[in-house]
Amino acid sequence: MSKGKYYITTAIAYASGKPHIGNTYEAVLADSIARFKRKDGYEVFFQTGTDEHGQKIELKAAEAGVSPREYVDQVSAQIRRIWDLMGTSYDKFIRTTDPDHERQVQKIFRKLYEQGDIYKGAYEGLYCTPCESFWTQSQLKDGKCPDCGREVKPAKEEAYFFRMSKYAQRLIDHINSHPEFIQPVSRRNEMMNNFLLPGLQDLCVSRTSFQWGIPVDFDDKHVVYVWLDALTNYITGIGYDADGCGSEQYRKLWPADLHLIGKDIIRFHTIYWPIFLMALGEPLPKQVFGHPWLLQGDGKMSKSKGDVIYADDLVDFFGVDAVRYFVLHEMPFENDGVISWDLMVERLNADLANTLGNLVNRTVSMSNKYFGGVVADKGVTEAVDADLKELVTGAYDRIAQKMETLRVADAISEIFALFKRCNKYIDETEPWLLAKDPQKADRLSTVLYNLVESIVIGASLLEPFMPGTAASIAAQMQTELRSFEECTKFGLYPSGGRVTQKPEILFARLDRNEVTQKVEAMFAARRAAVGQTAEPEETSGQAEEVPDMEAKPEISYEDFDRLQFQVGEIISCEEVPKSRKLLCSQVKIGNQVKQIVSGIKQHYSAQEMVGKKVMVLVNLKPAKLAGVLSEGMLLCAEDAQGNLALVTPEKDMPAGAEIC
Repeated sequence: MSKGKYYITTAIAYASGKPHIGNTYEAVLADSIARFKRKDGYEVFFQTGTDEHGQKIELKAAEAGVSPREYVDQVSAQIRRIWDLMGTSYDKFIRTTDPDHERQVQKIFRKLYEQGDIYKGAYEGLYCTPCESFWTQSQLKDGKCPDCGREVKPAKEEAYFFRMSKYAQRLIDHINSHPEFIQPVSRRNEMMNNFLLPGLQDLCVSRTSFQWGIPVDFDDKHVVYVWLDALTNYITGIGYDADGCGSEQYRKLWPADLHLIGKDIIRFHTIYWPIFLMALGEPLPKQVFGHPWLLQGDGKMSKSKGDVIYADDLVDFFGVDAVRYFVLHEMPFENDGVISWDLMVERLNADLANTLGNLVNRTVSMSNKYFGGVVADKGVTEAVDADLKELVTGAYDRIAQKMETLRVADAISEIFALFKRCNKYIDETEPWLLAKDPQKADRLSTVLYNLVESIVIGASLLEPFMPGTAASIAAQMQTELRSFEECTKFGLYPSGGRVTQKPEILFARLDRNEVTQKVEAMFAARRAAVGQTAEPEETSGQAEEVPDMEAKPEISYEDFDRLQFQVGEIISCEEVPKSRKLLCSQVKIGNQVKQIVSGIKQHYSAQEMVGKKVMVLVNLKPAKLAGVLSEGMLLCAEDAQGNLALVTPEKDMPAGAEIC
């Protein structure tokens, strides 16, 4: 029986170039959620695609010596190829150059204009071409675009504007009454405190300084602002019609259950998009999740250095499912994740080759060695069996709870906890010793049956995240993958069934040095192709300055043990009056709240502090700073230039968790 519809979307990828692994992560994340929901009984519609208009693309095409249409055709095809390579099971791949989408955007623009939400004026401001956004001087960060950090240029042109303030209070009320609408909570706080509550300015929704866009059909000097064009894909792709005669599919699927986007475009999806929908008289999406970024471990990915990590490069080295596992498992719920070639090798060897691959190989090999591949439950049980069965049959409920809150990394950890328990079960039962005693043959058979059954359940739970690996495990057990409901029952593998005679290696261990050499050769070839040497790029004529601290005296473990470090959650924060450096935070630590004053005002605003998980020195003697009591210390890292960054837990941890 169907649990109902589930409409999930990714942000459509901007067709300005080949997507790196950080871009690809979003497609894999959305796919894992879509696959899980399908297997869980929902009628899923998963939409992704490409955003293909705008000044940046017009300039890129000119640099390449081709028309904008030729350029986006090539890039969109490349993006779709990578999405397909990674196994994304989308139901629709939309392009904003699709004729039906372009027609609807024109109709939407006209409708909003005729009802008075859009008006004609002129714009003078600072424009960021990569972000397709205008900014005022006060909105800039260090004189640059607050979104991407790039240079902005003065621009003045005739434009159409959308009356954002008309709907601002209605949106504020919606966010307050629907706390699940923007996730994680820190993103919601950022949108409310930094944008909505200070007041919205009217939004420029057309351009005249370039041509590569959807024309405004009643004023052909103008093309539609790229974000109004791009955001509407979520409804045009499923049959929305601005004339009010939308398709049956649209009526079934809208509102979207989940917009999955990067945290850098949260403002467009939680302020602009809902207001556009309000003006159109359409329901708002149920949830917008701004996921964190996947960053390169040894620095920001740089195309100019030739060291960008692409999904297809990783697949060539590790295989599709290993890459899927890494990007899904290594991304914290709220904080940025890190990827590097060394980390990939480490995870493949430890988690995939050892924990999972070795478990399957040993179980199949022992079944063949001791019973000719026959797997039979002889009913000879011991107390340790019950513990295994309880963990295995309870895994689905634990995973489903994690997935309900989009904690995908934690869900995968639950699955691998099952496989680790199976490995422990082998150590506890010692099948190789049971095999030496003919009187214990039935016990040995029962042990191997329990292992096969547990592995099949684990593989069935793994299917949404690593579909190829799950299918391979089922093939080696010569059975079918289970439904989630069947995963809660133990003993469905037919007693007397057979495993394959020749176990296959799921994941072969890799030598880190060999991988490093191959990667360096690949990057050297890539740099040579663009006429560069292997020397690192310098940003300001000097090598990066490395912090150099004077060593402090050694301490004993007893000295260290006197310090109490815990995870804290900042629930409120305000500036300390008459201080240029201090912020006063209320920090929840377990069941208590401590007031902590920190000299980080030049690096963090009070608003962006709220919702952060931080590391706290809890038992520091209270002191007054600028007349305000401080009851602890927030831990920060400092570089050679004096820039500060709060130290945060790598994975989501509860407020009060001990740091040891």
